[in-house]
Amino acid sequence: MSELVKVSDTIAEALRRHRPVVALETTLVTHGLPHPRGLEAALELEEIVRAHGAVPATIGILEGAVRVGLERAELEALATSRDVAKVNPGNLGAVVASGGPGSTTVAATMFAAAAAGIRVFATGGIGGVHRDAAESGDVSADLTALARFPVAVVCAGAKAILDLPRTVEMLETLGVPVLGYRTDEFPAFYRRASGQRVDRRYDGVQELATAVAAHWALGLATGVLVANPIPAADELSTEVYEPALAGALDEAARCGIRGRAVTPFLLEQLRERTGGATVTANLALLRHNAAVAAALARALGRVSRR
Repeated sequence: MSELVKVSDTIAEALRRHRPVVALETTLVTHGLPHPRGLEAALELEEIVRAHGAVPATIGILEGAVRVGLERAELEALATSRDVAKVNPGNLGAVVASGGPGSTTVAATMFAAAAAGIRVFATGGIGGVHRDAAESGDVSADLTALARFPVAVVCAGAKAILDLPRTVEMLETLGVPVLGYRTDEFPAFYRRASGQRVDRRYDGVQELATAVAAHWALGLATGVLVANPIPAADELSTEVYEPALAGALDEAARCGIRGRAVTPFLLEQLRERTGGATVTANLALLRHNAAVAAALARALGRVSRR
């Protein structure tokens, strides 16, 4: 492994002993929630992973290296740093070379997890094809990362600010299986369903793990997307969500927001327009994904020992 990817002693020992490990990203810490809520959420997700029998490996960039398994002091340093770069595979090398801090998106976290030998990653929702992609060409690097790195990504689908039908179609084109955990439909982040079908539904974590393991055993070297809907009790109602989304999209168009600025702008708009309800829902789905990812990591370990 490159000296630019440094795995903590705790994670290295867990992997050596074939213990279940779950990767966690850090964009939530530095860009998703205001300080200290982002840090508190990250620490809570680590505790959920531990409580469900797995080892959390939070990933970020500090002092010229990708750190897999941030210690608490390192996570706090990242959370309180100024000018933290939001890192995907395209700018990862430049951020590492600069020596500055960086938080990992889904795509960058997948790269680091795969490099370290971690097979399961819990996040909120993936990026995808943007609604104006026909004009802007804006397609998230998360999709190409899913085609490149053999990691099972547990998420609540893709953010509904995206073009979900085209996102699902792109996943099919890239050969990335979309496996529904207790759902027949691809989730829409704050909403449990989008009208788009998953490739196959699994109601038990062991059968889900068997399918994930079979995908890799066949030599299909892509990632696997595990679609895990937000719990029903935490889902936003259409009466709250749809007007807020429409208003947010209109405001983004009016302000001429483009490129990497689109997603954070729209999410902040949704927070304001729903009175913070989207933040509450986001935290609920993150907790749920962390628990399911830990269960999946444990189940994959049982499959490999057969």
